[in-house]
Amino acid sequence: MAPNKDIKKVVLAYSGGLDTSIILKWLQNEYHCEVITFTADLGQGEELEPARKKAEMLGIRQIYMEDLREEFVRDFVFPMFRANAVYEGVYLLGTSIARPLIAKRLVEIAAETGADAVAHGATGKGNDQVRFELSALALNPDIRVIAPWREWDLQSRTRLIEYAELNQIPVPRDKRGEAPFSVDANLLHTSSEGKVLEDPAQPAPDYVYQRTVDPEKAPNEPEMVTVGFERGDAVSVNGEKLSPAMLLTRLNDLGGKHGVGRLDLVENRFVGMKSRGIYETPGGTILLAAHRGIESITLDRGAAHLKDEIMPRYAELIYNGLWFSPEREMLQALIDKSQEQVTGEITLKLYKGSASVIARSSNHSLYSEDLVTFEEGTGTYDHHDAEGFIRLNALRLRTYAARRRRLG
Repeated sequence: MAPNKDIKKVVLAYSGGLDTSIILKWLQNEYHCEVITFTADLGQGEELEPARKKAEMLGIRQIYMEDLREEFVRDFVFPMFRANAVYEGVYLLGTSIARPLIAKRLVEIAAETGADAVAHGATGKGNDQVRFELSALALNPDIRVIAPWREWDLQSRTRLIEYAELNQIPVPRDKRGEAPFSVDANLLHTSSEGKVLEDPAQPAPDYVYQRTVDPEKAPNEPEMVTVGFERGDAVSVNGEKLSPAMLLTRLNDLGGKHGVGRLDLVENRFVGMKSRGIYETPGGTILLAAHRGIESITLDRGAAHLKDEIMPRYAELIYNGLWFSPEREMLQALIDKSQEQVTGEITLKLYKGSASVIARSSNHSLYSEDLVTFEEGTGTYDHHDAEGFIRLNALRLRTYAARRRRLG
């Protein structure tokens, strides 16, 4: 695709790494436009200041660097966890849920600075290009999006290095060879894929895991942790009130120490191919177990089962980049309504890779010990009522069986 010469100013999602530094220079060379960089701290655990210095070295005058950890957890992670969302039964959507926030800020910065377009470094094979662009266009239908990986001819590591050297972009020694795998990280998870992980028949090497200890090497003594909830959102750990980002950080530390939250997954990408990823989501794994635990005593059966029915659809919307779609917002309204009484405390046992709920308490509980006791209750439940209930539910089954017997 030929560069659009109308574009005068672009906001680039910029990590400061080699790839986005090459993209920055490529935009300057091919589009002859001003580039504004945006670097978000989503809890990836890396210093952001080197990205600023790199951008300055490449001649960038407007540099945005923002700590979005609280907004990320409060406005994106927590609403998703109210739905207990998992993609294809196991994936906690750590990469997927970060993209709409980055796209939102790209579009906002473009509006603030009068930029014509936004740009990202996602490749033409992955899901992220879809997530960035669907989010951006949902927020500004007129925004133009530049995806260099779909336009340029720098399709090999060698070509990228050559371009960097030609344009005087420093290439660290450890970036000259092929990386053993690629990593995406934020406060919710770490994702590793590619290269050494591409053969799903081969176990992932131990060095791939960065956020969790090997469960076999985790402490031999279990650790108890109590998570407090208010209206479906976690608000405390072991009685200490914490902000959303600080709470997830605390759960990450606890889960990582006990090897909680590892996942080796072959998933179906939205673009049509299967891919293998190694995910580490220690705090999120604890949070999911705790949230389902508090829902088990505070949600009515019909509400709980309806949530479970719509959850795969909700998770797929997030995975496919449709966070800002009307259907996701409609489902969110239903989910948030269900959380009005989801308040209380859950105690879990962390031990060698597992996070198991062992106790639940809530002033909003629907659990009645009197109803379920094997001892004599107060008489609010009449055992004889069950006979009519069973006979009515068996009516259609008996009719079906009678026809089968009659027709042989």
